[in-house]
Amino acid sequence: SQVRRATSVAEVLKNANFVTLHVPLVDATRHLVNADNVLQMRNGAVLLNFSREGVVDEAAVLRALGTRQLGHYVCDFPSAALNRHAHVIALPHLGASTREAEENCAVMVADQLRDFLEHGNVANAVNFPHVTMARESAWRVAIANANVPNMLGQISTAMAQAGLNIHNMVNKSRGDMAYTLVDVDSPVGDAVLQGIAGIAGVLSVRYLPRRRGVNVARGGAAVR
Repeated sequence: SQVRRATSVAEVLKNANFVTLHVPLVDATRHLVNADNVLQMRNGAVLLNFSREGVVDEAAVLRALGTRQLGHYVCDFPSAALNRHAHVIALPHLGASTREAEENCAVMVADQLRDFLEHGNVANAVNFPHVTMARESAWRVAIANANVPNMLGQISTAMAQAGLNIHNMVNKSRGDMAYTLVDVDSPVGDAVLQGIAGIAGVLSVRYLPRRRGVNVARGGAAVR
């Protein structure tokens, strides 16, 4: 069969026996199928919504089911009004629980944990900012600290006083928490790490040197 591009939602609803929705829920798509256009659907048509609940006006769908204008409604987030309705097919909301998705999630978690342990990068954390920085030096320091003024200045000063040149640095905050990655051009001694850990507001310090392609993480921590 030949696929023809429709020019509007109304054209799709008028000419299709099965309509599936695959759009995000934004202002422009809220109640994309509503009381006005659901009446344009063919008698007995089937509407499938696996996008988001708000894309469809539930009250309008129930009325259309009652008059048989709409034959069936299929979704994976049924409300109390839709659940056990004779013409509603409700499926579990398990789109992310396929075998492939579970495997991909496991691989992603392992990769992100390794990236944190080896390079200090933080991704998808619940209570930490998203912080990633491409490795440009063999010597990296990862610092978790309170989001307070002059924290970067104190960290930079401690490194400068030890004769360390900062090659690259990134700092991001999320609420009361901040996280800093610093790449320097030479090894960082224990005294410097302890000095940074002793700064008021520093929660933890991790030294992440990379030697012959292998990262060796060490360092102290200070919690206040």
